[in-house]
Amino acid sequence: MKLALVSGDGLPVSGLLTIFRNVVEAELGSGQLELPVAADLGYSWRPDKEHFFPGGRPDSGYPEWMSVSDVVPVDLERAELMRQLTDIRAGVARADSLDDTERAELRRAVESLAGPYEEYFTRWFDEQDIDWVCAVNMTLSDAVPVTLGLHRAAAKRWSDGRPGGVLFWDHDLFGSCAIFEDGVRLYPVEPNEFTPVPGSHPCHRWAVVSPALAQEVSGYPSPLTAAILPNVLPTVESGQLQDRHTEFLAQRGLDPRRPLLLVPVRMFRVKGVEISVSLFAEIKKICESRSTPAPYLVVFGSLDEDPPYAREVLSLAQELGVQKDIVFLDGVPLASNRDTAGQWRLDEVDLLRLCRSGGGAVLFTPNTADVESVGLGPALAAVAGVPCAVTAYTCFEDFYGTESGCVVIEGQEQRHLAAAAQELQDLMDRTADADPSAVRSLDRDREHVLRSFDPQPWRAHFAAMAREVTPR
Repeated sequence: MKLALVSGDGLPVSGLLTIFRNVVEAELGSGQLELPVAADLGYSWRPDKEHFFPGGRPDSGYPEWMSVSDVVPVDLERAELMRQLTDIRAGVARADSLDDTERAELRRAVESLAGPYEEYFTRWFDEQDIDWVCAVNMTLSDAVPVTLGLHRAAAKRWSDGRPGGVLFWDHDLFGSCAIFEDGVRLYPVEPNEFTPVPGSHPCHRWAVVSPALAQEVSGYPSPLTAAILPNVLPTVESGQLQDRHTEFLAQRGLDPRRPLLLVPVRMFRVKGVEISVSLFAEIKKICESRSTPAPYLVVFGSLDEDPPYAREVLSLAQELGVQKDIVFLDGVPLASNRDTAGQWRLDEVDLLRLCRSGGGAVLFTPNTADVESVGLGPALAAVAGVPCAVTAYTCFEDFYGTESGCVVIEGQEQRHLAAAAQELQDLMDRTADADPSAVRSLDRDREHVLRSFDPQPWRAHFAAMAREVTPR
């Protein structure tokens, strides 16, 4: 089958894209996918990510099996398109407070942009001869005109019983994604008259990543029941490091004797990178008191995604005196590659291999309890076999259980951070020494996440999709 990806979250260190990569690469040997996978990563409808709008970064680095479109189908100046899309999202979020005139104006604004995107998707599907589209996080109202155009183009292509269609795969939904900016909720708390919901056409399928999201879907105005397709984790190979790993360290001036603390998140406020920086400062104090090599803090995200927040994080690092020991990777590619200057940019799997080989750990510290629908940091640590420290968030126990070996940061006060730093450093030391209890705990966590993130539902779903479009 010929597969396409349409993503509403196509930014550096998007967990959604890395998970999709894991899904596809797990299927490459099955013979069910016709390559390349055509992809539109949403750069042209995420104006809140100013430094990536509307064409993305030219050095993003994609797997060989992915062909990425950078088409911007709307004939408007960049600033004007940004303004219109941003105004529409804000209007949709406060739809309940709009009067009839404001509703009509918002509807006209949506329609003026939905048409060009409908035409673009219609042409793209035909040119690429797409059987199935995987639409990731397109239910949220980041770009209602684009989602509406997608719905309409899909209805044209998969009409009259034509096999195939759109699999809407959501990692976040309205009620569970409580992101606020300047005190205002970014999304409505539930669908409204402006938010297209999967189920309006027979070609739609719907899947989510957790039982909690499936329960939320059950209250949406849709005839569909959402299937649960868990996130698929990467395989972190064992064995000696390769030249690209050692070159990466050398190119960035990193001492290979010092561990890496990975922060595998975007530079986005709710991800709580500032907590990781504060925890790191406490760990560095411990190492200095013991005269042992202090780790580096390696943050996956791009400083350009949310510049005001990035400035706050950088200011905190300077205030704590740890800025020289922090590496901001400016986004992690889906596949390791050299940039135009010959510098290695490593993907998530290669960074986890470096972390493990150096006796490091993973930090996952969201500062908002009810935004993460899964939270993959602990899972990545588990498959890599390294310790992990986390802040408490709502769905943590749903996925990692009550017996998780993660170090839980009980609060953001200095005493909480100092206690968690001590516990994590001790766990890192015991892991490096192959302490039997530490090894058993890491093994137990790995076994648990492999059960929680079972790839079998995806394999079965892909097989059913392929059968539907395969001539008998």
